[in-house]
Amino acid sequence: MAAADELAFHEFEEATHLLAESPDAATTRQSDALTSREHVAVVVGPGIGYGAEEVEGEDDKTSLLREEKPQPRFWTFDYYQGFFDVDTSQVLDRIKGSLLPHPGHNFVRYHLRNRPDLYGPFWICATLAFVLAVTGNLTLVLAQRRDPSIHYSPQFHKVTVAGITIYCYAWLVPLALWGFLRWRQGTREHMGLYTFLETVCVYGYSLFVFIPTVVLWLIPVEWLQWLFGALALALSAAGLVFTLWPVVREDTRLVAVALLSVVVLLHALLALGCKLYFFQPLPLEHVIPAPQATPLSSSVLLPTSARSMTTF
Repeated sequence: MAAADELAFHEFEEATHLLAESPDAATTRQSDALTSREHVAVVVGPGIGYGAEEVEGEDDKTSLLREEKPQPRFWTFDYYQGFFDVDTSQVLDRIKGSLLPHPGHNFVRYHLRNRPDLYGPFWICATLAFVLAVTGNLTLVLAQRRDPSIHYSPQFHKVTVAGITIYCYAWLVPLALWGFLRWRQGTREHMGLYTFLETVCVYGYSLFVFIPTVVLWLIPVEWLQWLFGALALALSAAGLVFTLWPVVREDTRLVAVALLSVVVLLHALLALGCKLYFFQPLPLEHVIPAPQATPLSSSVLLPTSARSMTTF
């Protein structure tokens, strides 16, 4: 007990001497000790004080940021909003990629980059259908100016025919192709697959080359029209083949060749059908027949003397 009192008295004396020598240092030391104790109490304590509230607030923000947004349903507008979220530079880059295909340059990998859009394919199909209908009517107008015997009447049904044909081709053919590749993927382990929207996007952008081609078909030279059509078909079909080849090359050679042949054949049938239907020769009902000379009666041909002799 005496040892404890000695220690207490010794500590008191040390504090007295320190206070006598430098009062400010003792006050600063005491305040630092209090501050350190309060700091430890705030941080270590069970959620009491400003520091604990700040830590809890940061945890809440982190949890909110990490929380994933629920995916919208496919029948809602928000589900399709992301497929139209593209700018002009992206659309132009994808159009340029469809016009300049070359081997080893995959359209899906280098231009879509896992972000397919429906904005470009939708407006490309709409523009192509409208241009087909307009140029088909302009062909008859220009033919009437060259030959007045041709009777022209507006053919508004061509707009409907062009729209149905182009949109059905741009959606149904990719759907069938995607379904077939998905079925083949089940039989081949290392075979890749594009998504359905990527396939639709590839087909939509591949039709852009036909828009300037249809305008050039207004030139009234038959062999030049077929030349422009063949060039457009070659560019568009080459883009499809180069894009689909990395997927189908893992399949058997027979299936890969047959599939790519069907893709090119359907593309050629579309171009050929547009050329023959919208730029076909004029039907007979649009040409006014030339007036035929009516035969003169015998009374007109015979002279007066001969007429009088016959009557006699």
